Amino acid sequence: MVDLFGKLVVRSHAPKRRAVLLTLAALAVLFVLYAMFELGRYDAGFRLVDSVRGALAAAARIRDLEAENGRQREELEAADVARRVDREGYKQVERSLGDMQSQIARLTQDLSFYRGLVQPDSLVHVKVQTMQIVPGAAAGQFGLKFVLMQTGKPDRSVAGSVTLSIDGLLRGKPGTLSFAQVSPNRRVGVAYSFRYFQDYDEPIALPQGFEPTRVGVEIRAGKDAIHGFRQAFVWKAQGMSMETEAGAAAAGLGPPNGGTERDVQVETE
Repeated sequence: MVDLFGKLVVRSHAPKRRAVLLTLAALAVLFVLYAMFELGRYDAGFRLVDSVRGALAAAARIRDLEAENGRQREELEAADVARRVDREGYKQVERSLGDMQSQIARLTQDLSFYRGLVQPDSLVHVKVQTMQIVPGAAAGQFGLKFVLMQTGKPDRSVAGSVTLSIDGLLRGKPGTLSFAQVSPNRRVGVAYSFRYFQDYDEPIALPQGFEPTRVGVEIRAGKDAIHGFRQAFVWKAQGMSMETEAGAAAAGLGPPNGGTERDVQVETE
């Protein structure tokens, strides 16, 4: 028995303390590794504080940009609403303008009609009732649609000739194109013979660079080459042209406005 107790060795057993020591050792190793990592980044020029500041600044910039984006989106929506309102306003103005033009055209027709009824004594009892200028398929091509009618009581048929001319600017200089210069068939004029009224649709072709301003119409009765009745209409494509002047015309006296009538020289192939 004495021998057994003499070989007995007493050892302390503390598992919890050992676990704590191992944990602390592991944490120490991790701390040393992280310190070495930070030291390496510091030597490379990286600053943790600067990185945090940059991240905070970027976050603040993102918030400012989002706010600015929201304000711009609101402004865009307001501009879109204003644009739609303006578009509706323009449509209403265009409709009102179209109605006013239609009313002006009707009033002009009525004025021409009543002016024809009270036309002073003249050897020519025919006048243009309406004048319409219709653009053609190609540039410079137009159609002159007009109606001739008797003034006063149409108790007999009338006959005669009509001469057309186009006033305007050619390369900035005023001039007049005769009907022979703009007619495809180079006709000098058109004849009429009717009792009540007669319709015309005469195609014309204007030279390049010519800007028309009005259409002149000279009406003669029978074979009378001296006396005539002249009317002028404002050049207005796609719509009724308004009459600007009317009066008696005589051969050799020139246009009724007192100006000098000049034929524009046009080169033809």
